[in-house]
Amino acid sequence: FASAGPLRATAVLLLLGLTWLLANTLFGGDSGASVRHFFSGASVEPTPTELRPRRYKCGLSAPCPPKHLAFRLVSGAANVIGPKICLEDKMLVSSVKNNVGRGLNIALVNGVTGELLDTKTFDMWAGDVSDLLKFLRPLHEGTLVFVASFDDPATKMNDEARRLLEELGSSDRRLAFRDSYIFVGARQASENKRSSLSRKNSKSSNKYEGWPESLEMDGCIPLRAPLE
Repeated sequence: FASAGPLRATAVLLLLGLTWLLANTLFGGDSGASVRHFFSGASVEPTPTELRPRRYKCGLSAPCPPKHLAFRLVSGAANVIGPKICLEDKMLVSSVKNNVGRGLNIALVNGVTGELLDTKTFDMWAGDVSDLLKFLRPLHEGTLVFVASFDDPATKMNDEARRLLEELGSSDRRLAFRDSYIFVGARQASENKRSSLSRKNSKSSNKYEGWPESLEMDGCIPLRAPLE
């Protein structure tokens, strides 16, 4: 009789195992989910993937309408983390692509087709502002311009460079040393379509020592109709 207890426990375990197999066979699907449903009567819990919000191009929370381009701009963080320019889920500028640099990081895009035309970096601390001027002056009407700063966007900035950016739609004429700056615009941008953001370099509010917090902007920009 001393061995009756262990034998009874073994029999109970076997019975539970057979019950579990029978439940899994009858209800099918994932074994863990089937057991939860069989014993608790509750509906199967959604997986973590089902709980995550749907992701659209460039991480937008909603899709862009037809004939619009999805974009996201992120300025650099201090002089450590480089900026990012994403368009239609394609990274045009990023540290991973190894095409970022100190100053202004610019991507030019065909405003009719959405095709990438060029990317360049202009060092606004130790570079020559004439290089930026030569790049901006000949832009064709409708060319989309995406700009993200890294480290310092403005030390070498002169009046003509500020005016050219303003003509493209920038509203940050007072951009200064180590400000954070992002901008999307186009040649002949109208007054009500200015889309630029800047954050001032200030000892009282800087997130990083000597630099303000980085900036982020996303949205949908319309394609232009082909010129007849």
